[in-house]
Amino acid sequence: MFLLLLLALGFLAKNKSLIVAVVVLLAIKLVGLDQKVLPIIQSKGINWGVTVITIAVLAPIASGEIGFRQLVGSLQSLSAWVALASGIFVALIAKNGVTLLANDPHMTAALAFGTILAVSLFHGVAVGPLIGAGIAYTVIKMVEYF
Repeated sequence: MFLLLLLALGFLAKNKSLIVAVVVLLAIKLVGLDQKVLPIIQSKGINWGVTVITIAVLAPIASGEIGFRQLVGSLQSLSAWVALASGIFVALIAKNGVTLLANDPHMTAALAFGTILAVSLFHGVAVGPLIGAGIAYTVIKMVEYF
């Protein structure tokens, strides 16, 4: 029932990513592969997703659209330096998110719900769980420190 509710949210919000994700999961359940396939997706899916996103980011380099000349040229602007620092910061935050999810799996439900809300209601992109977990980890550690 919950997946059907998420599917309805996906249609209401016109969010193709959420619709595809729910349809794939429903298909896996309907075919009867959920006992074998879902644990694999649950344990390795984030790594697969990060790999797919990395491929998408590197595709312009592979196609020759972006090369060393463009990289050096882009680093001459303040915006590029901000983007570089942001990339480093987010990657470090996400690393801590992986740690939090591994050590505190119950956080996954809250993070998933937050991501679903952002995707369905605010047209966000579902890369949030790792970054969200990283931010949560950072805030938790700050609260523990003080």
